[in-house]
Amino acid sequence: MRYTICLATIFIILVLVAACDDTIKVTDLDNVKIPSSNISYAQYIQPVFTAKCTFSGCHNDQDVAGGLSVTSWTNARSNYQIVAPFYPQNSRLIWRIEGTSGTIMPPLIYWGLTQNQRDGITTWVKEGAKNN
Repeated sequence: MRYTICLATIFIILVLVAACDDTIKVTDLDNVKIPSSNISYAQYIQPVFTAKCTFSGCHNDQDVAGGLSVTSWTNARSNYQIVAPFYPQNSRLIWRIEGTSGTIMPPLIYWGLTQNQRDGITTWVKEGAKNN
């Protein structure tokens, strides 16, 4: 009886641990369809930033590559030249993700953004870069 209870407890713990895995996988993220309007920062933009832009040496709070950390909405919006709400054509972030400034970010050798992700970020800026 003790043996059965012990095995049942271990099984339940293993199921709970497996169910709590909230790691963002780049391949899963690339399959998420960002809508063409009413972009939710929390649902669509921050997960892309977290998975593709905040790795070591880049746009995290420690390294702040290019003067930009995208670990939060506040950080991403901290410089009007980088994210100019309502004006994607004036936003250095958009220039970089589109490659119009000469260098595309993130570099394709790492993760690269899908066209849907680039369009989603651009639309988010165009809609005011809201914290929604």
